[in-house]
Amino acid sequence: MRVTPIAAVAFSAILLASFVLCRGQGEVPEALDMTGGHAGVYDLETIAARKVHHADGMFLNPFSDEPFHRRSFGQILRWKLFSKNRFEDEYARERVRPVSIDWAKVLSRSSTSVTWINHACVLVSDNGSRLIIDPVFFGLFWPIKDFSPIAFDVSSMPTVDVVLVTHGHYDHLDIDSLLALKRGDPVYLVPLGFKGLLAQHGMNRVMEMDWFDTASAGGFHVTFLPANHWTMRSIIEGPNRALWGSFLVKTPSGKTIYFSGDTAYFKAFDQIGRLGAIDLAVFNVGAYEPRWFMKRSHLDPEEAVRAFRELGAKKFLAVHWGTFRLGDEPVFKPGQDIRRVMAEQGLADRLVDLDHAGTFILE
Repeated sequence: MRVTPIAAVAFSAILLASFVLCRGQGEVPEALDMTGGHAGVYDLETIAARKVHHADGMFLNPFSDEPFHRRSFGQILRWKLFSKNRFEDEYARERVRPVSIDWAKVLSRSSTSVTWINHACVLVSDNGSRLIIDPVFFGLFWPIKDFSPIAFDVSSMPTVDVVLVTHGHYDHLDIDSLLALKRGDPVYLVPLGFKGLLAQHGMNRVMEMDWFDTASAGGFHVTFLPANHWTMRSIIEGPNRALWGSFLVKTPSGKTIYFSGDTAYFKAFDQIGRLGAIDLAVFNVGAYEPRWFMKRSHLDPEEAVRAFRELGAKKFLAVHWGTFRLGDEPVFKPGQDIRRVMAEQGLADRLVDLDHAGTFILE
């Protein structure tokens, strides 16, 4: 990955600490928190219609008690320097597992297939139409180790019709990876605030989306939905200069897939579930320890399964683990914990237990 020194500093700060240097502009609107911390609870469509997540030159998170996601260096130092990491002894069990994919086999499927490539990157193939979300093919940079490096030539991948980006953190929006998909002349669907960035790099078929905006491309019908998260590309500009969110995707053959993107838990997954029957829910589960620091940004396995139950989806797939160690937990632990929690709650038959390079067929 090619990065500038400024980007390297920014990315290391964002991914290692998930912090924000924020001098939030504007006033926080009256109580919109969906976690129960405030009095006023609005439904998601009302929030989107009233644009209460729009602030003066930036965006805010109406589902959090930190709408501008302010964090202090003291909190970062507490985590990185003064907190005991209870998982450190398990790091010796982490293994690098290169990702190889037989694309001919993937493309031979005539039905809807979902291939987990790495991290939060998933390819949906449906009778010749293809969509990909949050591609990051070339690893990150020091000191972030890649435990599932791509072992195939990216140019050998099938072309895609649609590229989705959930938010701007560098482990989800990687310019080199987006450019690698350009040969297929896809449509890029991105949150508000990122069109200019992609255009700077020669990607012109870009559509920005606000919450509850819809788009149709390549036979896919896509709805951009809220998530309890935040975003940042530059510590100079600060956080939330662009939007973030989740996606609800209807494939050409009629299957519906929900991609949570990065999100903390919030009391709205039942509302998303009422938008239509969901065949597969893909939840980002990783970088969730320590909870006192990560709870406002990422789901832990118990919260992810709770969200899945409230969503009412038929099947559950956990991604965003096994590639980069961005929290305290070892890269393999989220997968283990998801299997345990799903089994404990009698949901083992609804778990899509994939590893990187695995493909699931939606019947």
